[in-house]
Amino acid sequence: MENNMISDQDPVIRFFTTAEVAEILKMNVQVIARKLQQGEIPGYKIGKDWRIAEKDLWSWLEKHSNQNQPSPAEKVIANFIKNGRFRTLPAQRKKRNYILEYILRQFEFNRVYNEPEINAKIMEFHDDFCTVRREFIMEKMMTRSQGKYQRNKSYIFIG
Repeated sequence: MENNMISDQDPVIRFFTTAEVAEILKMNVQVIARKLQQGEIPGYKIGKDWRIAEKDLWSWLEKHSNQNQPSPAEKVIANFIKNGRFRTLPAQRKKRNYILEYILRQFEFNRVYNEPEINAKIMEFHDDFCTVRREFIMEKMMTRSQGKYQRNKSYIFIG
């Protein structure tokens, strides 16, 4: 006779309610319900309530995660860099700052640079070292005192 009972070796499938999914994802319950109704999130309707299998939720999250997509800064840098150097600096301030921040990251904290050192480091990435150096100061990315330059510890990166 065949045994139709669930054995201890069968995997247990965990289901979440709409409210639980909303709490996990830090989203509104109505948004989750709409995504379920439209079939965007795979789920099962039992009576009036929706249930989402744990494995389906994680696979949906994996597919819709932002982690695999480049950030806005990475997109801008990819558009402007060729062979490790920037061809031009964008006119748009936000895009320009992404590139300036990329170059700025090459400078060490707590190290004081003289002007020739700054120029040489900038020249690795862009020919117009005067403009980049001036922009570093104007954007408060670096401080300058008596011809010496240092990364500004309080500068907050946007990208």
